[in-house]
Amino acid sequence: MFFWMMSPILTYRWILIAAAVFPAIFLLIKVYRADKIERESPYLIGRLVIGGIIATFFALISERLFGALLSAMVPTTSPSYNVILYFGVVAISEELSKFLLLKRRTWNNSEFNCLYDGVVYATAVSLGFALWENISYVTMYGFSVALVRAVTAVPGHACFGVFMGVFYSLAKSNDYLGNRQQSGFFNALAVVVPVLLHGAYDYLASMDGQDFSWTFIIFVLALFAVAFLLVNRMSKNDHYLSRPWRQYR
Repeated sequence: MFFWMMSPILTYRWILIAAAVFPAIFLLIKVYRADKIERESPYLIGRLVIGGIIATFFALISERLFGALLSAMVPTTSPSYNVILYFGVVAISEELSKFLLLKRRTWNNSEFNCLYDGVVYATAVSLGFALWENISYVTMYGFSVALVRAVTAVPGHACFGVFMGVFYSLAKSNDYLGNRQQSGFFNALAVVVPVLLHGAYDYLASMDGQDFSWTFIIFVLALFAVAFLLVNRMSKNDHYLSRPWRQYR
């Protein structure tokens, strides 16, 4: 009797987990299949997804620590509180954690030999992060949350990963050619641009009012569209890291 009663509960839990996992896997497959020259090994992709999951724990610790400091220093009713929280605490904690895991596992990897590879790597890390975050939200709040996050938060993380990957690829390309200063510049952009996009996403999502709702929708649609165009362009212009990007545009 006990197992018969538990079965529907377990089935519902697995449905929730599947709903949380599917969007991330679907988007990762789409980005992975756009790799036309030399696809990355499933082993490396798996390690990057796990790296994204690990990054959630580093981000959580950072967010708790700096969130507590922010609350002690800035009143929560202050107009600047949300700006600092979403841009300076949440976005930096999450995107920097992803980037550090990304760079540690791929920068010196022999498989990182094509321009598009960085997009695949960064997206894998970002979707690993989104996957674990999504499971946490969905198991706490239910299936309706899965539906909302499937079309907003998970693709949002994928988009942040695409932007990170584009600049990360350009950093690796310049490093390969011996342009250390330019490589450092693009590595910085690989963190700064996703942080700004992530902060804007969270800030707009947190605001009340119809005007902010429309602004958020427009922002998300524009974010998705630009990320989609970047994936297509990077895939179309993919090449081995033996020549500058400008020769392939």
